[in-house]
Amino acid sequence: MKWMLLVLLYGLLKGAREIAKKKALTRSTVLEVLVLYTVLSFVFVLPTAPKAMGLSGRQLLYVAGKSFVIFLAWICSFHAIRRLPISLYGILDLSRVLFATLLGVAVLKERLTIPQIIGLSLVCLGLLMLRLHKGSRKAASVKKPAETSSTAIFVVIALMSCLLNAVSGLMDKLLMKEMNSNQLQFWYMLFLALFYLIYTLLSRTKLAWGKLFRNYWVWILSILFVIADRALFEANAIAQSRVTVMTLIKQSGCVVTILGGKFVFHEQDIGYRLLCAGVVVAGIVIAVL
Repeated sequence: MKWMLLVLLYGLLKGAREIAKKKALTRSTVLEVLVLYTVLSFVFVLPTAPKAMGLSGRQLLYVAGKSFVIFLAWICSFHAIRRLPISLYGILDLSRVLFATLLGVAVLKERLTIPQIIGLSLVCLGLLMLRLHKGSRKAASVKKPAETSSTAIFVVIALMSCLLNAVSGLMDKLLMKEMNSNQLQFWYMLFLALFYLIYTLLSRTKLAWGKLFRNYWVWILSILFVIADRALFEANAIAQSRVTVMTLIKQSGCVVTILGGKFVFHEQDIGYRLLCAGVVVAGIVIAVL
């Protein structure tokens, strides 16, 4: 029961993080938020440094590869969150389960069972319902063609982020066979912060540091990130925890983002998006139980 509560905490905090990201992006640029977010998060995990030593050069190279995947994933997700309704993004984010399963089949040679095929079909159905909703088409018809095209582009970017995050999750499974959670979290956060700092220097982007440090949403975002990851690591350390059930519980964050869209950002069509999310979650339940 304890590990389920820890994973539930992770899922709820993950949903809250998406809301915090969108709020942070109303005050700062994508790159500004990413730089401070990763640097602060790394500072928060610095106390674990003594427990993170001992990796070989080969292992550090693999962790750097994971960090680069997340580097790209977060650029995609932050741009998508900035431009899309947070409730819509929350549902699109559920496609991670679909990508993760397909990667498991392709890379780890896992076999799909009939319940998993049915579940993945429901996931696809829920996402298709979201895309074909009449209300969405009607709203799109009154938009300028350029605006509609722009929305479609950011939906694709959001899905790219989900695919990259699924790749990262697959790498986690492989890397955790060779290292502990303290080692993985410390080094991947270090490399991630370095990637964003290097990108800032190479792109010669000027950051408004004074304004950025006063953006308290970035601080909240970093704290939520570190607490959520620690809760997930603690849950994984409990022998009775089941990965399939954990995958399901993590999706609780979707409900948080949809409700956040309603009560924080006053978005429309929340009822239908909850229905779409329900279809997707039902598919996940069938697939993983």
